[in-house]
Amino acid sequence: MSSRPYRVEEGTVRIYRLFDVADAVDLARAESLVAASASRFRLENPRTRTAIEIPQPPVHLRLGARALRLRSGERASEARANVSATGVVSVLFEVPIPPGTSLEDLLPLSEELLDVPTPEIDALARRESEELARALRAALEKPHSWEGLETYTVFFVRAFDRRVTGRELLADAPLAPLLLGERDSPPLSSAERVDVLKHHFSYLETDLAVVDWNSAFVYEPAGPTDVPDLLELATAHLLELRYYDALLDRELARIYDEVEALGAPRILTRRYGRLLRQTAALLLELSEMVERVENAVKIVGDFYLARFYQAAVRRFRLPDWQQSVLRKQRLLSDVNRLLSDMADTRRGEVLELTVIALITWEILYAFFRR
Repeated sequence: MSSRPYRVEEGTVRIYRLFDVADAVDLARAESLVAASASRFRLENPRTRTAIEIPQPPVHLRLGARALRLRSGERASEARANVSATGVVSVLFEVPIPPGTSLEDLLPLSEELLDVPTPEIDALARRESEELARALRAALEKPHSWEGLETYTVFFVRAFDRRVTGRELLADAPLAPLLLGERDSPPLSSAERVDVLKHHFSYLETDLAVVDWNSAFVYEPAGPTDVPDLLELATAHLLELRYYDALLDRELARIYDEVEALGAPRILTRRYGRLLRQTAALLLELSEMVERVENAVKIVGDFYLARFYQAAVRRFRLPDWQQSVLRKQRLLSDVNRLLSDMADTRRGEVLELTVIALITWEILYAFFRR
């Protein structure tokens, strides 16, 4: 292993906080509401754009300079935000890495961001997202407030103090501790280190991306931010699935409680009909959500970054979250079908009683007429 530290000459720490603020966003209207500071999200590499299609590019806004409060003190950052059609607001704080900083020197900052809570950063980012939501309220469909959020941190390096390769960084640099926020003794086990570093990707010999669950290290001498941008899109996808997973948990519990409280359906009650309408509306909303999320990013080619995005999706366990949402959607569909069957049974009972009443009336009428 090399004893010479890897010193960053140009780089930033990209701190993401993502919030779900609405069911959907009319992006054209949102862009018109903040036209002075808005543009559309765009991947930089032309080859990436031919392999990854974003039908509705998020609205991108520059928010200006922000001071981040950390345990080690305040750090200057440049704040930006992306507003997606799925209702996710992603707030990015970009902290410059002072030239000459070694990767070992970044370990305390990594620990602050990844190994301990960051309530001040979370609160600041939430305020930014809430202010954006208020400014864009006319463009939001069913705005809401949810306590959940997603966090992600990218250590993005454009240049070191010397030419290095991705293979050298994997072998010699403290990438696993950096991505886990671990700097305590004893060091990480070899098994843990291997598990973190096995999710690495390179297109050229001189670039590298190592992706973990909550952080990534990206070395991109060419400069484009496509890799961090794709990780942001995948994180937004994850947040949306988490939101609807939590929503389904709440709605299923509420519906079960209401059905239990109602007991057996009574002939004249209308509450089962109301529940039936609610479950049908929720099923429609879920179908729209699944379509929006699936169409947010389309893979239309096999370029390296398209394969990278698909690998990141698997690393974030998005298929597992999607299966969880779909399983609960099927449960909701079963409940909807049960309520529909109950409503049909009630209507059948009413019809049978009506027929019996009419027959009884005809018999009594004929009897008393004689």
